Amino acid sequence: MLKIYGVYKSRATRILWLMEELGAPFELVPVIQAYKLKDPMAADARLNTRSPAFLTVNPMGSIPTIEDDGLVLNESLAQTIHVAKTIGGPIAPKDAAEDALTLQWTLFAATSIETEALKISHANNEGRLSTEAGRAEAEAVAQILARPFGVLEKHFSAHDYAVGDRFTVADINLGEVVRYAQAYQPLFDAHPKTAEWLARIQSRPGFKAMWEKRLAEVE
Repeated sequence: MLKIYGVYKSRATRILWLMEELGAPFELVPVIQAYKLKDPMAADARLNTRSPAFLTVNPMGSIPTIEDDGLVLNESLAQTIHVAKTIGGPIAPKDAAEDALTLQWTLFAATSIETEALKISHANNEGRLSTEAGRAEAEAVAQILARPFGVLEKHFSAHDYAVGDRFTVADINLGEVVRYAQAYQPLFDAHPKTAEWLARIQSRPGFKAMWEKRLAEVE
């Protein structure tokens, strides 16, 4: 059985959403981020990203990590593609061309969107988007994101989904990165087709089930 190390309030949402879509069994090993604990190295500390036991699984001390029949993967965007292709079905790439497009959109999200989008996410989580300075910061980020979001807008003006005109793992990987910028509505107002696509995939029962568990998670 697939083993997932991590918690819902982390990048583990990517693989956990996928598992909801697949309806496949898995074991979740709760590993919390060390920075959330007062003393992560205390004898009674919860298993966390600095715990020696976890570092033997993932020396980088990052979550999520998965173990699948002896294979250990530490990068969340690679995990979703591996599991989708292993289990198969319509959520996986159906041929070499779709495989390449899935990788392209995944890498596009990671290299062209994630770093800047996370700045909006952090500002929102810290309550700074309600301040003038925070909104100015988000607007500066939105200007940087305008180019990659323009690419998304052009694609989703012609297609409902990222690859193959159906919901696939590419939508999960791309959507979970784009979500980091979701708190800054003007960016999505300027890219309505991208906003429609994100709403479309987030309306799926699989996303809703994952998100409900994330909201209920006790840190």
